[in-house]
Amino acid sequence: MENGTSKFFNLKEFPHIVRALDRNLKIQDNVLNVIGNTPLVKLSKIPKEEGIQCEMYAKCEYLNPGGSVKDRIAYRMVLDAEQRGILIPGKSVIIEPTSGNTGIGLALASAVKGYRCIIVLPEKMSDEKVNTLKALGAEIIRTPTEAASDSPDSNISVAKRLSKEIPNAVLLDQYNNPCNPLAHYDGTAEEILWSLDDNVDMVVIGAGTCGTVSGIGHKIKERCPKCVVVGVDPHGSILAEPEELNKSDVQMYEVEGIGYDFLPRSLDRKVIDKWVKTEDGTSLQMARRLIKEEGLLCGGSSGAVMWAAVQVAKNLKAGQKCVVLLPDNIRNYMTKFISDQWMETRNFKPYPTNDKLWWWNKVIAENEDLIQATASVSQNSSISEAIAALRESKAPVVNIVDDKGSLIGIFTADNARRRLANLAGSVVEDLEKFTVKKIYQIDVSNDSTLAAVSRMLDITPYVVVVKTDASSNIQKPIGVITSDDLLTYITNKSNQLNGN
Repeated sequence: MENGTSKFFNLKEFPHIVRALDRNLKIQDNVLNVIGNTPLVKLSKIPKEEGIQCEMYAKCEYLNPGGSVKDRIAYRMVLDAEQRGILIPGKSVIIEPTSGNTGIGLALASAVKGYRCIIVLPEKMSDEKVNTLKALGAEIIRTPTEAASDSPDSNISVAKRLSKEIPNAVLLDQYNNPCNPLAHYDGTAEEILWSLDDNVDMVVIGAGTCGTVSGIGHKIKERCPKCVVVGVDPHGSILAEPEELNKSDVQMYEVEGIGYDFLPRSLDRKVIDKWVKTEDGTSLQMARRLIKEEGLLCGGSSGAVMWAAVQVAKNLKAGQKCVVLLPDNIRNYMTKFISDQWMETRNFKPYPTNDKLWWWNKVIAENEDLIQATASVSQNSSISEAIAALRESKAPVVNIVDDKGSLIGIFTADNARRRLANLAGSVVEDLEKFTVKKIYQIDVSNDSTLAAVSRMLDITPYVVVVKTDASSNIQKPIGVITSDDLLTYITNKSNQLNGN
């Protein structure tokens, strides 16, 4: 990336805000003043179990007041914009595209300082993030997860458009704002160096907007040149270098807050010595281990960073020091990887066994009588046609299929009502706007069991049943199963088995 990087990262020439690290005030004027100065905690169980010889430390950024490392850059961007007269209290409107955490940091600052705040984030991001943003008073706009960064429908493009349409709007733009790496150059890195007396052998940091890894990398390289800076990037992202590392069939990854399909200006690859690519399964399993074995109530990207750290720290010797930055907290993911059922449905965790239930391990056949038949409509159909099909079939969902009959999503009354009521939707919009793509489904081609259905029904009102054609790989919808369907099936079959 050569788009002005050398000038952008001449960080010594920017105004600096460096706080004393050896004392704290007994009383703070507001919650923004307690951002930063997060603890560095020594890890014990996981390094020992993994055969790590060096000392490993977790920089607990999830203990910031907004719950993530992004509190630092949000507050720094707001202060800088106010000082330069770009943000005017009582007048300006803050708009930002985000994966959630920077949005929460900006909403926190807006709540304290009195700004109107509009956050644009992809549908992939957790409901917990959305609810936190709403509680802080932010306005939320969701965008399609699959939209590329340069698409008109992406969160970045939508935020840019809104910033031009809304009077007094200010787009702080974390991807291209020097305050992003500066917050970590002046703050996070100084704290790490102070805690370890300028004796750091390795830092392992996730890459999203990349301000964290770039800012910390620059400061640590100045004071501790021997330190190895490791960037962590998920498969499906293009941030890592060399480019060969980014070759992947992954189209979407579950871990939030890391990885992008473009190179932010806040990324300086020159200060990153090594990249590690990560996968959802091992990342989220490691996050669960950090919680259970180390007592660190962190999020999924923390698991990705810790998994990567275990791989690279095996090259360090006893007495050397490795710092792992844990970006955000458990609050954002209570209905995601913290849920056993959520993990199971994505094959990140095995389904529990239960030999006492006759039906638990029963494989579902295509013609099983517990499957409700569902209607299908073309993706080119109108909202009215989808509603008519829903009413006629009396099933809770209508399948939306492409021209080959492959399932691309579903239409439900609940989602349609929610869009019309809360998102200012219109019945004349394209059906795509009302299509639910995040669905729980089972494939009868894969010997799916009633155990899988039951566990899914713990966290969803219905399970969509599909069958994948072996030759064409087309996934055709068969029907749907609800809790009532499963309960009726179990009780009827039990009565037959018992001769009733």
